[in-house]
Amino acid sequence: MADKWRGFRFVTKEDLQSREWWLSWLWIAIGTLILSFGFVLFMYPYKLTPGGIWGMAVVLHELFPNIEIGWFGYMMDIPLLTAAFLVFGPVFGIRTVYACLLNPVWMLVLPRLVYPDPSVQTAETLLGGMLNLSDHMLLAALCGAVLIGLGVGIVVRAGATTGGTDIVSMFMKKYLHTSFGTGVMAADIFVVACSIIVLCGMNGEDVILPLYSMVTIYVAVKILDYVVEGANDSKIMFIVSERHQPEIEQFILEELQRGATYIKSSGMYTKAPKDMIFLVVAKRELTKVKKRLRKIDPTLFMVVADAHETLGEGFQPLSED
Repeated sequence: MADKWRGFRFVTKEDLQSREWWLSWLWIAIGTLILSFGFVLFMYPYKLTPGGIWGMAVVLHELFPNIEIGWFGYMMDIPLLTAAFLVFGPVFGIRTVYACLLNPVWMLVLPRLVYPDPSVQTAETLLGGMLNLSDHMLLAALCGAVLIGLGVGIVVRAGATTGGTDIVSMFMKKYLHTSFGTGVMAADIFVVACSIIVLCGMNGEDVILPLYSMVTIYVAVKILDYVVEGANDSKIMFIVSERHQPEIEQFILEELQRGATYIKSSGMYTKAPKDMIFLVVAKRELTKVKKRLRKIDPTLFMVVADAHETLGEGFQPLSED
């Protein structure tokens, strides 16, 4: 285990002198605060459980109502973080420790600001009933999902994670040989299953709650991807034309006014050398480009794929993130 820690330092002198390093701590605080608002305002009052540690905290609070949800966060996150450091070493880093310890603080403070009695977190008592969405559960699920996805995305962009499900997934990957994504999905399914058993009980009307929870999980993941990866506004095109390459080149350079790259390749069967064109276009241009290319050469071969992030001239500017 010593090898995992050899040469490791939580903070370096260069970190302390870096403005970006200090800003990352501020963004983690903002991200965890936004995440906490999503739970306190839109998850807890309606008993929605969007997976993860805090979804399980909602379930446990229902079983033990005298214990506030924020304390359940500490009860689960601290043992998980301790076990992770013992098994994996400092893979999470001090930012994740900071996020995991700060998040429960917000979860304990915010209910005291929006509920008369923090131990009774219902839609009727939230802000004196001013934000009661009991008749609009889908809206509550969507609002909570947006805040949760945005908050977690900001934390990830700042170089941390919110722990919990991530740690469980790492243990499953190490000892059960599952993929990381499978571990996250399994943990979330387990939490939702617990919510069905504990929160729904025998009341058939409440069986719909897990469905709203699934909506929340889906939307939150999409928002998280958007925040972390950015808007997927570009497409990658690989183009091979046997006879009309000069016309395609003229179209790209003069009409489309973009650059492209030739990639040397050869046919697997014929072994004939080919020049494959590598081209990135904006999503709004894709239909126009495909029609124009097919008009130039109806026999060309073309592959179109998503570009999660496109940096450089003509697209998103390069940054230090």
